[in-house]
Amino acid sequence: MNITVINGTEKRGVTCKLKDIFLESFRSAEITEFYLPKDCPAFCAGCTNCFMRGEDACKDYSYINVIEKSLMQADLVVMTSPTYVMHATGAMKALLDHFGYRWMPHRPAAEMFGKHAVIITQCIGSGAKSAANDIKHSLSWWGISKIGIFKCALISDIVWSNLPEKKRKSLKNKIDRLAYKFARLDYSMLAHTSLITKIKFYFCRIIQKRVRKNGIAGLDNEYWHNNGWLDGSRPWKKVNRKH
Repeated sequence: MNITVINGTEKRGVTCKLKDIFLESFRSAEITEFYLPKDCPAFCAGCTNCFMRGEDACKDYSYINVIEKSLMQADLVVMTSPTYVMHATGAMKALLDHFGYRWMPHRPAAEMFGKHAVIITQCIGSGAKSAANDIKHSLSWWGISKIGIFKCALISDIVWSNLPEKKRKSLKNKIDRLAYKFARLDYSMLAHTSLITKIKFYFCRIIQKRVRKNGIAGLDNEYWHNNGWLDGSRPWKKVNRKH
C-alpha cells in the first residue's frame, strides 16, 4: 500500500502529531511525505501555461511533477494543515492552485476518481471546518469521492503539552477511529465514485461536447476526446489497481 502525505506546514506541531497518530495504523505501508513550502516553495503565477500549453510548461513543474507522480501512485492521500486565519495554510493553497489544471473542467486524472483521501486539521479557537473545506473542495474537483476528515479546536503546542490525560485519550480515540475505518479498506478495489462527483463530471462533459461541436477544441478538449469521455468511457470505470 502506498500513502502520500502532503503537510501544509514544515512545523512539527500539533497537526503533525495528529497525523503521526493516524499513520500508526498503516505501519506496513510505504509512506511518502511532502512538507510545504519546502517541497513547493513557489506561488502559482496565474500564467495559464498549464491550461493552454500543458503542465510541463509551468515554471514550477520540477516541484509539481514530483508531487503529482506520488499522488498518482498513492492508494491513500493524506492532506494536513493547521488553521491559519480560518483557512488552510498559504503554502497549501499555493500548492492546490498549481493543480488547477487537474480540476474536472480541465484535465482530471482518471486515477484520482478511484482514490481515498483523509484531511487532518486543527485550530486554536475556530476555523478547522473551513480549513478542511479548502482542501476538500480541490480533492472533490480532482474526482475523489471518498474523503475522511479529522478536525479539532482549542489546541496549541502549549495546550497539547498540558492536556489532561482524559482529553488526550479522547482525541487519540477519535483519530484512531478514523484510521481504523481507512486501514480496513480493501485498496485493491477502487473507491466508490459518488453521485455528486458524477454530476460534476457530466456537467463538465456537456461543456466539453459543446466546445468540440463549435470547433474550438483546445488542449483540455483534446484530452477529454482522447480519453473517450465525450463518448462512452468514464474515468471511474477505466482505472485498475496494480495490486
